[in-house]
Amino acid sequence: MKQGLSLRVSQHLALTPQLQQSIRLLQLSTLELSQEVEQMLDENPFLELTQDEAPREEFGLPQSDTPVSEGEREMEYAPNSIADYADSAGASGQKDEEVVPLTGSDEPSWDGDGTTELVPDDGEWGTDAKARTNNLGDGDDTDATELARAQESLQSHLHRQALSLRLSETDASALRFLIESLNDDGYLEDPLEDLARGLAGEDEEQIEDLVHHFTVALGLLHSLEPAGVGARNLGECLRLQLRAKLDDGLNAPSPERATLLALALRMCAQPMDLLARRDVKTLVQRCGGSDAQTREAIALIARLEPKPGRRFVDVERNIVVPDVLVLPAGKTRVGATPQFRVMLNPDVMPKLRVHDIYANVLRNHRGGGKDSASYAGLQQRLQEARWFIKNIQQRFDTILRVSTAIVERQKSFFTHGELAMRPLVLREIADELGLHESTISRVTTAKYMATPFGTFELKYFFGSGLGTESGGNASSTAVRALIKQFISAESNAKPLSDNQLSEMLKEQGIECARRTVAKYREGLKIAPASLRKAL
Repeated sequence: MKQGLSLRVSQHLALTPQLQQSIRLLQLSTLELSQEVEQMLDENPFLELTQDEAPREEFGLPQSDTPVSEGEREMEYAPNSIADYADSAGASGQKDEEVVPLTGSDEPSWDGDGTTELVPDDGEWGTDAKARTNNLGDGDDTDATELARAQESLQSHLHRQALSLRLSETDASALRFLIESLNDDGYLEDPLEDLARGLAGEDEEQIEDLVHHFTVALGLLHSLEPAGVGARNLGECLRLQLRAKLDDGLNAPSPERATLLALALRMCAQPMDLLARRDVKTLVQRCGGSDAQTREAIALIARLEPKPGRRFVDVERNIVVPDVLVLPAGKTRVGATPQFRVMLNPDVMPKLRVHDIYANVLRNHRGGGKDSASYAGLQQRLQEARWFIKNIQQRFDTILRVSTAIVERQKSFFTHGELAMRPLVLREIADELGLHESTISRVTTAKYMATPFGTFELKYFFGSGLGTESGGNASSTAVRALIKQFISAESNAKPLSDNQLSEMLKEQGIECARRTVAKYREGLKIAPASLRKAL
C-alpha cells in the first residue's frame, strides 16, 4: 500500500457545553427547570438566589438577534483559558515547582474570558418574583400547591378505616399490604398469587398460606369506603358498588329499587362491551327484565364511579403554572381592535446571581504553584455559573419572543375565542423570528400561556388548515370548536351523526370529510351518536 499526504477541507457542527446546556434548558418544563436550578444551586457555590434588585445583564431579548462577531466565535472554540492561566501562573509564581495544567479532557470546557472580575453578567437576573418558601407558617399565604399536598391519599384513607377493624396481626398485615398495592384508581392490578410469590419466592406451601390470608384481606378491603375499591376489573368494581347500595342497612332500598339493583348486578356480570354499546336487546335476552327496566338499569350503572380512587388523586399533578401571561393593554375604544400585552410570569422566573463575595475572594486570590490547579477549577465553576444565568435568561427571552409572535398571529382568538382561531404552523413563527423549527417545537412543548379564555399549552395555538368555499383556510382548532358547539346543541333523542356534522360544516363553507369529523370528535373525547342517544 502506498502512503501519502492529502489536505481535505470539511465542515462540521461542534456543540459546546454552553450550547448543549442552552438547548436542554429550552425544552424543560417549568417544574423540570425548577429542579435543574435547585441542583445547580447545590452543586455550584458561586450561584445563589437573591431578593435584591440588580441591573439586568446585557444578554437578553435586545441582544438575541445580534450577529456573533468573529472574535467571539473564535473564543467559543478556543482552548480552555483556565489551563492557559494555570501555565502562566506557574511561570510567574514559584518557578522551582512544576505546575500540571488542567487539560480540556478533564472536565467540560466552560470557555470564557478567563477573568474573575465582577461584570454586569454577574448581576441578578429575573423580576420581582419572591424566592421559594415553604409557606407552612403563614396561614393566609398558603398557596394552592401546599393545599394540594395536604390532601389525604387513598391509602391513608383506607389505613384509617382499617384501624377500626379488630383483626389479628397476620390479617392486619395482609390488609395493609393489599392497600399499598392499589393503583391510583383504587384497583388491585396484580393477582393474589403474584403478590404472594413476590414475598415467598418459590416456597409453594408459603405461597398457598399467603394467598389464603390475602383472600381474607381482600374481602375486608371490599367492605371499606369508597365502594368498589380493591376491584380487579371494571365489572367487579361496578358490582361492588351495586352490592353496597343493595345491602345498605341504614337506607334499605324499596322492592322496586332492589329489583332494579339485582338486574344491574346481572348486567355487570356480562361482558363490558355490551354495556358500552348499550346493546339493550342482548342484555334483555341474557339478564331477563323488560326493555324499560334494562334501559333504567343502564342509566343506573352509568351513574356509578368507574375509578373509586379518583377523588383521592393528588391534585398537585393537575396544577399548571403558566409561563406567559396575556393581559388586555388598557381600555379599548368601541369598534377598535383590542390590544394585548404579553409578559413572562414572574412566579416561574428564578432570580439568580453570582455570589459576589466568593467571586471577589477568587479575584483577589490568584494562587500559584500548588494552588494553581485548585484556582483553575474554581474559576471554571465561576464561568459555569455565569453561563447558567445567561442560558436561563435566553430561555425565557426565547419563550417571550415566540409567545409575542403567537399572540400577534392569533389576535382573533384572544378577542372572540377558539372559533376564531387561524391556521398556524411552526414554520411561520420560525421564519418570522429567524429561528429553526426544532427550536419553536422545543419552546412550545410543556410551556403554557394564560389567556382571557383559560390556560393553554403553546402548541394549542398551532393547527393545520381546512379549505373553505371562499378559497381561504379554516383552522382545525376552530373546526373542532364548531363540532363541539353543534353537538352541545343537539337533541338527546336524535344526536347528530358524523355525516350530518360534515354536512353542517359544509353549510358553513368548510370542506370537512366524514372521516375527518370522526377523527376530530374522537380527539375531543366525544362518544359517537349511538352512545350519545338518550335511553
